Amino acid sequence: MKIGPIEVWPPVVLAPMAGITNAPFRVLCREQGDGLFVCEMITSRALAERNVKTMKMIRFAESERPRSLQLYGVDPQTVGRAVKMVAEEDLADHVDLNFGCPVPKVTRRGGGSALPYKRNLLRRILREAVANAGALPVTMKMRMGIDDDHLTYLDAGRIAAEEGVAAVALHARTARQHYGGTADWDAIARLKEAVPEIPVLGNGDIWSADDALRMVARTGCDGVVVGRGCLGRPWLFGDLANAFAGSSERLRPSLGEVAAMMARHAGLMVETFDTERYAIADFRKHIGWYLKGFAVGAESRRRVTTAGSLDELREALAELDPVQPWPANTDTPRGKSGEREKVHLPQGWLDDPWDTVVPEDAESDVSGG
Repeated sequence: MKIGPIEVWPPVVLAPMAGITNAPFRVLCREQGDGLFVCEMITSRALAERNVKTMKMIRFAESERPRSLQLYGVDPQTVGRAVKMVAEEDLADHVDLNFGCPVPKVTRRGGGSALPYKRNLLRRILREAVANAGALPVTMKMRMGIDDDHLTYLDAGRIAAEEGVAAVALHARTARQHYGGTADWDAIARLKEAVPEIPVLGNGDIWSADDALRMVARTGCDGVVVGRGCLGRPWLFGDLANAFAGSSERLRPSLGEVAAMMARHAGLMVETFDTERYAIADFRKHIGWYLKGFAVGAESRRRVTTAGSLDELREALAELDPVQPWPANTDTPRGKSGEREKVHLPQGWLDDPWDTVVPEDAESDVSGG
């Protein structure tokens, strides 16, 4: 798969996830198998204004090549300025634009999965991004639409192709679905038919490497985007590499091997972040995902989750049963789930799908989820 000048094989992309896909996690996943690994969502305004937190979030490890940075923005000029900054200052090798985030604090500003409803505003943003990117490829990630009554992905895909976007990724859910229900893989196939001239990547309900193969076979998509499926399962990228190479080999680590991976992950976080205590506290969100399905007693789990230092964490992990085998039936949903009653939108957002009015205070100066 080619995204502009970048060759991606296996055709696998790590989805940007707030609070998850920081440099330590990206490095860990990249150690398991190749692909394209995208950083957490960065707001265009915060980048353009050189927000201190944001500038720290876009740091890449020396081993990361190519470097992929995802931007969120609503105002075309602000997005253009941010993309130009990325290109001129060599901050990344690839820019992805977020039109898929469903969280209320993003959609109520008209951003994320709300934005493609405004077709002309989407076109202006894409045009500014591509014009300012220089040689960098620009891609976009989106959802099917706001809800079943306001589907936008086919229009958005055609606009992207017309404006020079290098690839489009579709999370085959609506914003209202959030992370609930079942992804509509048939929508990915319809998008591929609509824009055969650029790569189309499918996203949604890939919990194993075999899921990825089924998606490609069923939809004809050019590659896959993996999000929640790799939570607590960074070795999924090794499985994906094997799968796309035609191998049936899949990693089924013992609890001891999982514990070693957890220690490696935590160690990378300690190396990256300013304080060890913060790094270990931030790592705790991953513990439940790593240990899902394993028989771990309450006291042992408590020791792992309350460790205050890397040494304490390693000691607690060393007490887990190292030979306990990989549990069956664990390639199942992890992370956020559930649908939303409604999608929060700016006042009157649905009145005119063609206007280009940018909502007041649309651009956030804070990056992350």
